[in-house]
Parts: sequence; C-alpha cells; structure tokens
Amino acid sequence: MQVTTIGLDLAKNIFQVHGITADGTVAFNRSLMRHKLTKGT
Repeated sequence: MQVTTIGLDLAKNIFQVHGITADGTVAFNRSLMRHKLTKGT
C-alpha cells in the first residue's frame, strides 16, 4: 500500500491528517494536536 495523496485540515488546535492510495482507499486518518507538532516556538 502506497499513499499517493495526503490531506491536511488545519484548525486552531487539532489538525486532521489523512492519506489516500491510488485506488481511493483511505490508508490512514489521524487527529494531531498542535502542541505535539511544534517545538514550542
């Protein structure tokens, strides 16, 4: 399974990230909190 498209929904505190394969199958769908992605800057 190879992800061909990555989508990123930018919100104030929580980002929604999803990956889709070439045939349209959802490979992953995750919520990520902003403070875990940044280095405190």
